[in-house]
Amino acid sequence: MRTSSETADAVVVGGGTIGGWCAWFLRRAGLERVVVVERATLGRGASSRAAGMVRSQGGTQWAVKLGMWSRDFYESQSYELGLDSGFVAQGYLMPAFSEAQVATGRARVAMQQELGLEVSWLSCAEADSLYPAMAPGSHLGGSYAPGDGWIDPARNVLAYATALVSDGVELRERTEFLGLRLAPDGASVLGVDTSSGPISSDRVVLTGGPELAAVGERAGVRITAGGTRHQVAVTEPHPAVAPDRLGMVFDIAEGLYWRPEEGGVLFGMSNPDEPPGPAREVDWPYMKQIRGRLAELLPITGDLGLRRVWAATIDYTPDHLPILGPALRPDGTAIGGVTVASAGGHGMMWGPAVARVAADLALEGSSGVLDVSELGLGRFDSEGRSRLDPDPIALPFPERTSVQ
Repeated sequence: MRTSSETADAVVVGGGTIGGWCAWFLRRAGLERVVVVERATLGRGASSRAAGMVRSQGGTQWAVKLGMWSRDFYESQSYELGLDSGFVAQGYLMPAFSEAQVATGRARVAMQQELGLEVSWLSCAEADSLYPAMAPGSHLGGSYAPGDGWIDPARNVLAYATALVSDGVELRERTEFLGLRLAPDGASVLGVDTSSGPISSDRVVLTGGPELAAVGERAGVRITAGGTRHQVAVTEPHPAVAPDRLGMVFDIAEGLYWRPEEGGVLFGMSNPDEPPGPAREVDWPYMKQIRGRLAELLPITGDLGLRRVWAATIDYTPDHLPILGPALRPDGTAIGGVTVASAGGHGMMWGPAVARVAADLALEGSSGVLDVSELGLGRFDSEGRSRLDPDPIALPFPERTSVQ
């Protein structure tokens, strides 16, 4: 155990997807000594329990830009690292089930196309031809992006763990973050306190996924982020749901998505009616309800058994948007040198981009990837309400967090 004071060019709190890739970006930017402080082990939390969905079809310009940047990063990993996160470009359909959803979807496609995303609107017949496993005529058409896909969450953890070790980032696993060390006036950071001793640094990035609010409490910073149960299941294999017949689909209104996995169907969902909090067990009644909806759209799944089922705690923000900006003192002023980064429940989808922006903010105070001037903690009021409209293309997370 290290008990003497150390010095680092940057300290990243949290060893999940955001923290891991952020530390790697900081090291690649030229910082000599970057330290990751992780309470458990790398990827032990939400990063290893995700479904791995990667899409650029966001409902806001921020979401689209983050999704496109992250997708491109996943596609180029093997050239940069010699190891990748297992990205598969499968194509992603978001069907509409009412005329109002058609109008909203077409407007969303126009916005996405203006940002350079390869996306189009498919008729129901076109979608049925592309995805024959779906019930014919079950929707009114939908938006489709052929470049969207998924990654292997476990392989993603392996990828950034390998990158960190190869590039000389120092890992402090099984080490608790205890708080910030601030200048006497509280205006800037001098380092962090950990269970293994203090580390001096004038750059600190706070991540933590579903536990980010607790990380903030230790830092003396109120972070409007929460955690809630998310359930994922994988059916038994069947030829009718082979990848060339199934594809990826997001039933936005119901908060249900699916994709191919091991010859079967991986599907996931969140219950918007349950209160926030950590996942402790599978909600079987809700799983049965969702399976009923899945069988309406993918009839074969009504006869398929389940191979794997798990409940994970996923992070979220009330507006379904990321948090990217400086840590704030109770009076609303920034703490110099401390950056807060959350993907708001989209760690696989936006993770690399959020991590890169966080590294840019820690180094330069701004990022060429995204204008984050509206995405900081200052957008939330004292009751945790955001002044921004929520991203409409998100799982139906609770509208409030447990930090109020």
